[in-house]
Amino acid sequence: MTRRMILPLIFGIGGLAVLLSLGTWQVQRMAWKQMMLAEIEARIAADPVAVPADPQRDRDNRLSVAADVEILPQEAHVLTSRKFTGPGYLVQVPAGLEDGRQVILDMGFIPEAQKNEVRPAGRYRIIGNMLWPNEVDGFTPDPNMEKNIWFARDATKLAQAFGIAMDDPYIIAVRQVDGGDYGTEPVAIGADIPNDHREYAITWFSLAFVWLGMTGYLLWRIRQKTV
Repeated sequence: MTRRMILPLIFGIGGLAVLLSLGTWQVQRMAWKQMMLAEIEARIAADPVAVPADPQRDRDNRLSVAADVEILPQEAHVLTSRKFTGPGYLVQVPAGLEDGRQVILDMGFIPEAQKNEVRPAGRYRIIGNMLWPNEVDGFTPDPNMEKNIWFARDATKLAQAFGIAMDDPYIIAVRQVDGGDYGTEPVAIGADIPNDHREYAITWFSLAFVWLGMTGYLLWRIRQKTV
């Protein structure tokens, strides 16, 4: 060890420690996210309860609910696509609950060819999950009201279009329909939360490995010059 090697060695050890700590932190975050996702998945599949009288986003998002509803003869079609099926729509409808409240239901998928078919409004028993969708950003086009084509499940605009008064608009994503066939294919929701911490951890540990190799090579070069 020469004096010229001390500063690069300190710098190398410091950088390695930082990169390893960042990788370890991402591993810890990955474990936390996996636990959170497991809790959400269990919540989605839990035995359904009645729709809360005072729905709250933080408390009730993805809550499993069941209700007897009266589907009203109005639809909004959210553009989507499915693998092996192609383009289609998620059908949003207004519906009345037994207590007089009105809600928005996502009844599921229809292929593009079925857009103009008339589906049977009326009474159904539904099971689904309350959802406050986060699908709208500054690049989302406004819905084409003339053709009834929406580009996101915008609960606020859907409530306005259906004339439903809600303090914090939500939808119920239906996963099961009893008492009849509405003519759509229910689409069960998932946790829908990315967990990229494994990739982040691999990146940081890879950088640590590269940093270690570069530090070792620099120290070897310095030693060769002093021999």
